[in-house]
Order: sequence, then C-alpha cells, then structure tokens
Amino acid sequence: PIKITGNASFFPCFQLTSSHLSPSRRRRRRIRRRVGVGYGRSCFYHSTGSNHVRVGSLIDDGENDIQIQQHSIIDDDVVDDVPYFPIYYNDVYEVDLPPGHRFPMGKYRKVREAIQAKVGSLTEEEQSQVHCELRVSPLATEEQLITTHDSNYVQRYLSGDMTNVENRNIGFPWSHQGVNRTLSSVGGTVAAACAAWEEYLSRCEQQQQQIKSQTHKSQQTTAHLCWGAHVAGGTHHAFRDYGEGFCIFSDIAVAANVLLQRYSPSSSSSSSSVTSSVSLPSQSQQQQQQYPPNPTSSPPTIRRILIIDLDVHQGNGNAALFATNPAVQTFSMHCSANYFSKRERSDLDVELPSGCDDGTYLLTLRHWLKRIEGHSFDDDDADDDADDDQNNDTQNRKRKQFDFIFYQSGVDIHAND
Repeated sequence: PIKITGNASFFPCFQLTSSHLSPSRRRRRRIRRRVGVGYGRSCFYHSTGSNHVRVGSLIDDGENDIQIQQHSIIDDDVVDDVPYFPIYYNDVYEVDLPPGHRFPMGKYRKVREAIQAKVGSLTEEEQSQVHCELRVSPLATEEQLITTHDSNYVQRYLSGDMTNVENRNIGFPWSHQGVNRTLSSVGGTVAAACAAWEEYLSRCEQQQQQIKSQTHKSQQTTAHLCWGAHVAGGTHHAFRDYGEGFCIFSDIAVAANVLLQRYSPSSSSSSSSVTSSVSLPSQSQQQQQQYPPNPTSSPPTIRRILIIDLDVHQGNGNAALFATNPAVQTFSMHCSANYFSKRERSDLDVELPSGCDDGTYLLTLRHWLKRIEGHSFDDDDADDDADDDQNNDTQNRKRKQFDFIFYQSGVDIHAND
C-alpha cells in the first residue's frame, strides 16, 4: 500500500478520495512548469511559468514510465539562450575516517569524475546545447548557517565542543577536516542555488533591454531554465540544534532561507546584517505579485519555494525546519520501512513499500507532481474545479506558482544501493 499524509492547509487538494486515481480536467492540463534533473544528491532549478519555451518537459512513453524530453519551442521574436547548469563539487575537502567506518566518503569523487568524463565525451555540438561547468564548492559562512540553525549549536560544532553522544548520533567523529567538508556541503548548495537565480535575473534584465531596443516589442518570454547542481549535500536529517544520520547542517534549508533573505519581496538589498530569522513576504505582497513573474517588468523575487525530496528516507529535518514557514513547502516520497528516527510531518509525505518496482515508483511520482502542478495553492480556490473551463484565465492569474524548486535526488532509492 502507498500511504499519503500531508498538511491540508498547504495542500487542500490532497484529501484522499477515489477521484485522485481517475481522470479530471485539472490533471489533464498540460504541465506548465518543468522538472529539472541533475547529478548528485541535490539539484535545483528556477521555475518560470511561460508556455513558449519548454526544456526538460515530463512526457509519458506509454508504459507508465517517465522520460525527460529536451526541446524548445521558440518564436522568431524570442531570444534563444541555452540552459545554464553549473555543477559544484566538494571532494577536494578530504576526510580521513576511522578504519571500517561505514560511510562511503569516496563516492563524491567517483560521481564527480563520472560527470567530468560524461561532459568531456560530448561532441562540440552537444556541449553547445547547455552552459555547463564544474566548480569547487565554497565554504558556507556562519551567517548563512544561523539563518536556519541555532547559533550556539553552530558555534559548538565549529569549535569542536560537541559531546560524544552528539557526534555518535550524527555518525561522524569530529575533526577539522570534517568541519571543512561540512561547510562545503552547505556552501556548494547555497552557491548553486544563488547562481541559478542570479543567472535568471541577468537573463530577465538582458531580455528587457533587448525588447526595448526592438521596433516590434514582443510580450513573450524565453523562460529558459537556470539550473545549479551540487555533487554533495542533501543533508535532510539535520535539525535546528542537532544532527543525525550523517547530517550536521541542512544544506537545502540553509540555501532556501538564504534565497528568501536575499531575494524575497520584503528583503532589502541595502541591508548588511544577518539574523537567525528570515523575513517572509506578507500575504498582501504575495497577492499583489504577478504569477509567474514577468521578465520584462520589475526584477522577479522569490516568494514560494518547493522542496522535492526523493531520498529513500523521509526528509524529517527539512520537514521540521519548515513546519511553520508558509514560504517553503516540503514534499517527501520515501520508503515506509526506512525510518531510523522520529517521523516528522512534511507538507506532503508519500510512503512507498519496500521493494516497489520502477513502474510503481515512477507512476506515483508522476501523479503527485501533476497534482502539485495543477493546484493553485490558494485555499479559496481549492474547490473551483467545476468552474475551471469558464474561469481559466482568472485561475491562471491567481495561481501562486513556485519561484524556485530544490530537488534532492537521493541515489539510495536504487536497488543496488
């Protein structure tokens, strides 16, 4: 059996009924956002709402499978930019673990080398299809960490004042090498996320200038995907003031809070101080903002973030960290038999049975991604399906799309892991 739980205040359409497994107008709508894919445990991409360009669209091959179809539909008046996809890695920060330690630290280097070999084997024409480069992960700063984690906990870990019990719960012995690796695990994710958003802002500004300089002013948008990946991180078992399951700090949570701090409507570009709390957009600000952002008007801001966590374990740390944060929604699809600590409540949790096959996994994932895609996330509009056809334009204007998506591609769902 597949078990689904969630927070109805965030996902009111997820009340379980038999209609979830039958066709409906809402689920037959063409997907407007795209799902980004990448390498490693954490992958992020910025999502826009344009229908004019679609790169990396979900398609069905007719056998309950999911593939990624790379294509573009570009009008003559639209500037063609290739997708942007920097990949960060942190295996330069080596950690000497005790003999017999069960954590496979060498996997990060092996994955990075495999990616480099894959990119290096591409033809010149294939390489021109996407802007991809590998970068060393920077170290996260203490100011970034305390946007999410307790400052005393951060200080004690950085200075080596953790207790033996705390270190055993995390799974790693403390060392200076481990501190650098931990900081780079968070810093690379923050850098990848910020790089993707900054590139999107740059493209919006460039397009605005180009449209202004043209005689014929097109209102269409290119909406090319801006990705960033990290071949590390995915530390979703870290909580505000303690860690577990080889996770000290939550890289995705820190990156999400940094994005909200820097790029939300209420953020101030002139502010240089950083506190442990992140200012969130007010409800009136969310209602006044256009969804999706128009790249030809004022610079887009980040109001809503979605975390898609496909690790075999529940993202319990992220669920707890964002339990009271309406700007970030958490979706975790995981194995029902793989809880090693207290189960938390994500905004949407989907449990799959141990040993489920590819067809079950992909069909379930596709179903819930389409449910998320089709829902407006406005409580007042949760029951408006009957009026979808006549109010289609109004619904599109009201839809509060996610501005940024974090995708945690946990490799431990693989049968041979």
